[in-house]
Amino acid sequence: MPSTTTALKHRIGSVRNTRQITKAMELVSASKMRRAQEKAKLSRDYQIAAYDLLARLSSLKETQIHPLFTRRQVRSRLYVIITSNSGLAGAYNYNVLKAFTANISSDRTKGIVSRVITVGSKGAQFVRRLEGVELMAVYPAFGDDSSSNDLWPLLDTLIELYRSKSIDEASLVYTIFVSNLKQQATVLDILPAQVQEEEDHPVYKYSFTNFEPSVDVVLESVAARLLEIQIWQAVLESLASEHSMRMVAMKNATDNANDLIDDLQLAFNTARQSAITQELAEITGGAEAIGQ
Repeated sequence: MPSTTTALKHRIGSVRNTRQITKAMELVSASKMRRAQEKAKLSRDYQIAAYDLLARLSSLKETQIHPLFTRRQVRSRLYVIITSNSGLAGAYNYNVLKAFTANISSDRTKGIVSRVITVGSKGAQFVRRLEGVELMAVYPAFGDDSSSNDLWPLLDTLIELYRSKSIDEASLVYTIFVSNLKQQATVLDILPAQVQEEEDHPVYKYSFTNFEPSVDVVLESVAARLLEIQIWQAVLESLASEHSMRMVAMKNATDNANDLIDDLQLAFNTARQSAITQELAEITGGAEAIGQ
């Protein structure tokens, strides 16, 4: 710690400037988080309904002929990683990339080739440093004013890669917003468009289903739309999680700055008092010397 009052004064001023920045970022993130949280919650019911419809379709024999529902041996898996363009968001990007690396490690043991499309520059920076992982495309992070229409370039790429058999499976890696203090990184399989039956989410099966005007026409228009809904909900959840974690990180940084300023102010007062005491002692000593 600086020992002179001048250095301590400069240090206190520097920390105060940093505190102003972190406080402003905290307030901005809190405002963005509220809007992003509302969007994510409002669309969850729609996403759940789309998931149920996808589950019903995937259980039908008629859908197995459609390219997006066809399941084949997995030799190549594509991961779509949703991260941010900027940092200072706590463990937001770290948690997503940790879930991703755990999955590619499992793929390597099985001899599966891993390919990646990243949304956000942080994910691209990380993937570029990995050996044996192909970075196929990089998309900018979606902003607060983005709409589901902005997904279509990414969605068209996914569908084309699966139709051409360049990949055998595709998964989303993103963060689910649970609460302001809890966000969960998860991996969601989106291609082929089939839903695995779970205890808390059973797959409905029907003995007879009639498609009008035909199976091909219905699936061609519905399959891409259902995939779009899953991806768009992942984007909304990720935005809410990012703003929440950034708000908490900036609040912690502001609190730490306050504590550091208090410590520096105490050290400054102590140093100044010591300097005053020393000056008084020197003056007293000088006066005694003159008096003698």
